Amino acid sequence: MKKSEVIKRINDESIIAVVRADNKDLAIRMIDAIIKGGIKIIEVTMTVPNAVDIIKELSANYKGSDVIIGAGTVLDAETARSVILAGAELVVSPCLSLDVIKLCNRYAVCVIPGVMTVTETVSALEAGAEIVKIFPANAFSPSIIKAFKGPLPQVSIMPTGGVSYENAGEWIKAGAVAVGTGSNLTEGAKTGEYDKITDYAKKLVDAVNEAKNK
Repeated sequence: MKKSEVIKRINDESIIAVVRADNKDLAIRMIDAIIKGGIKIIEVTMTVPNAVDIIKELSANYKGSDVIIGAGTVLDAETARSVILAGAELVVSPCLSLDVIKLCNRYAVCVIPGVMTVTETVSALEAGAEIVKIFPANAFSPSIIKAFKGPLPQVSIMPTGGVSYENAGEWIKAGAVAVGTGSNLTEGAKTGEYDKITDYAKKLVDAVNEAKNK
């Protein structure tokens, strides 16, 4: 999928599911439950053991479908290159690494760097990022988006960290183009109740769609 198409999907669907797990089998079961619930943009974090291999397998399995497989917690250009070779169509970082942005732009892959300040946001935009991730979002409130958009009305923002179906709509109404959500979404995996992940995903999709339609 082309970079422009990935960005459009992020803007259209407005949810990225962040998957952290202790092993491959757990990650796969989480992802299956998330997709069943209607969230089709998946971020497999580099904290998952053998994450690159998982991304390679998932990218092959979902090739040609409406599911986007991305990589998260990408801290350096070397890792970005590895996940792109494995098939990742999206690279997400918890921090601002200009090298990661440059590498992703070189290969026309969508990159979303993490930022906490207007200064970092400007640096990310100058380097070519088209969406930035406010992280950790639970250090702020949705009003932070208005504060950022005061001097930077052109910026597209995705909050991640502490986003739930209860507050996702508030972030969207505040101007977020998308939200990233992980631990709240995948809580059911701790007790093996994957149906709870699916149910949570459905609630999140409904909350975001309701907020976008108001």
